[in-house]
Amino acid sequence: MKLTVREMSLVSMFTALACAGGLILRFGGDGMVPFSILPFITLLSGILLGGRLGALSLALYLFIGLTGVPVFATPPFGGPAYFIKPTAGFLFGFIGAAYAAGKTAEKIGKNTVWAYMSASVIGLVVLYLIGLPYLYLTMNYYLGKAIGIWAVLKVAFLPFIGFDLIKAGVASVIAVPVAKQVRLMRPTG
Repeated sequence: MKLTVREMSLVSMFTALACAGGLILRFGGDGMVPFSILPFITLLSGILLGGRLGALSLALYLFIGLTGVPVFATPPFGGPAYFIKPTAGFLFGFIGAAYAAGKTAEKIGKNTVWAYMSASVIGLVVLYLIGLPYLYLTMNYYLGKAIGIWAVLKVAFLPFIGFDLIKAGVASVIAVPVAKQVRLMRPTG
């Protein structure tokens, strides 16, 4: 994948935002799945950068964390041990969510809050479709802790979906004026 300097700069900026947002801006206690602004950053990166570059920015975030740099929201905050954490699926889901939101926004092709909200909701669906099964499978088959599907939903979906929809709405509102500026930074033709 060949990138222009502008594209590298935009991807790097969103990778840095994800690193900062994943570690610094988490809230809601010490539950299994932390509340953070990463879904917001993920959706915004997909909407503003497009599917390919948005996914790349989150893939770099995941790579940085898995190499040991402490950028994830829960202990040990980084390293390859994260692969066996039940919540690692959400990290992979961020890549898919950014791609899905970006591709949807590209297909819709309108710079409106409703277009971006539609793209964001599709991104959230992808995030949960990757994160929830990973949590279920890791808990049941790797860690040996029997947990049902309803319990997974109570722990990792129901407490979060309302806040994630609010984050999607905020990302959609912010994206309208910012998208014009990002497009000015992209090469034309």
